[in-house]
Amino acid sequence: MTYVLFDVDGVLINGYHAKPELRHCWDEHIERDFGISRKDFFDHYISGVFVEEVLVGKANMLDTLSAVLPRIGYTGNPQDFIDYWLKNDARLNQDLLAQVKALSAIDGVDLYIATNQAHERADYLMQDLGLGQYFKAIFHSAAIGHRKPSDGYFKGVDQQLGRDPARKVIFFDDTQAIIDAANAHGWEAHQFDGVKDLKKSTSIQSWLGL
Repeated sequence: MTYVLFDVDGVLINGYHAKPELRHCWDEHIERDFGISRKDFFDHYISGVFVEEVLVGKANMLDTLSAVLPRIGYTGNPQDFIDYWLKNDARLNQDLLAQVKALSAIDGVDLYIATNQAHERADYLMQDLGLGQYFKAIFHSAAIGHRKPSDGYFKGVDQQLGRDPARKVIFFDDTQAIIDAANAHGWEAHQFDGVKDLKKSTSIQSWLGL
C-alpha cells in the first residue's frame, strides 16, 4: 500500500500558489464586490486571526469574520462573504484531477488531501466540489491542530493514517519549505507547479505511464 497526498491551493486548486506568477487570487475583486481593501483584509484577518486561530482549529470563520469585517468596511452578512470566498477559491486543476482519477483506480494506492485549511473550506472541497469521490480523507490543519510545515502536522497525519513507517507516503505541495519539512519527516515529497511534476515520483510515473 502506498499513500499519495496532495495539497490544495496551488496544486488541486489553481489558486494561491507559492510562486506569485502562478497565482489566481480569489479576493481580486473584493473591493469592488464588498467594499473591502485587499490589504486591509490581509492585514486585519488573514495574517492574524485566520492563520493563528482559524487554520489550527481554535476559532471558526463565521465568528472571526463577524468580528473583523465591520472594522474594515463590510457590514453585510458575513456568511455571504464566506460563500463568495469558497465559490471563488474553487478553480479545480482539471489536468491534475484527470490523473487523480486514474490513480484512484490503481490497487494498492490510497489518495488523501494534506492541506492548511479551515473546517468550512475542507468540508466544501470534499462535499460541494466533489473531491471526496477520489480522496479517502482530507487531513486539514484545523482538525490536526498544527499547520504545515510544523512537524506536528506531519506526525498528526501519520497518526490518522495509522501509518507503518515502512509504507511510503508520496506528497505534492507548491511550497518548498513544506516539501523540505515533509522530506525531513520521512515522506517522499515533491514541489508542484503543474501536472508535469507528477513525473518527479518514479512510482507515479510508472503507474500512469507518464
